[in-house]
Amino acid sequence: MTDKEKFENICDLTTEIVGLQKDDLKSEKRKQELVYSRMIASFIGINNIGIHPDIIADVIKKDRTSVLYYYKMHKHNYSALKKYRDAFNKVYAAFDKSENIKFVFDNRDDLCKCLIDAGIKIATKNKQVKLKIKSGKAEYILPTTYLQMDYNSKIIKEALKEYDYTEDIITL
Repeated sequence: MTDKEKFENICDLTTEIVGLQKDDLKSEKRKQELVYSRMIASFIGINNIGIHPDIIADVIKKDRTSVLYYYKMHKHNYSALKKYRDAFNKVYAAFDKSENIKFVFDNRDDLCKCLIDAGIKIATKNKQVKLKIKSGKAEYILPTTYLQMDYNSKIIKEALKEYDYTEDIITL
């Protein structure tokens, strides 16, 4: 699933929970409930999934600056605006329960620790292939051999089954 599709799922979830029409977040309207919904979806997309603001801006038909503003204003809006806070809590609770959107890693160290604990084999000599594993903001390049690649792929798939990740092969 691409980042664009993930964010579209977040938008669909947000509009459903708040009670809007499917493509309302893409409209030019500036009604309070629409603006709050855009802000909530944008914040969840950036903060929890790690979606780039350019992708979010493309989906909701706004500019990147607006998306970054939505993200920046979340703390203030959450603490100061009851309507925003209530809507955010409802959407976030539904997002948290969602099975379509999985967890992501915030940093490389957590991703590495998870993979090492699962038992991946890192090639120190005779590196023939690299596996690039990316989840959220974290990215790890695993040096491996042709013989270990299949084993490592199975370990990665099992270890990251609860996470949203991509795995690419880089040949040397």
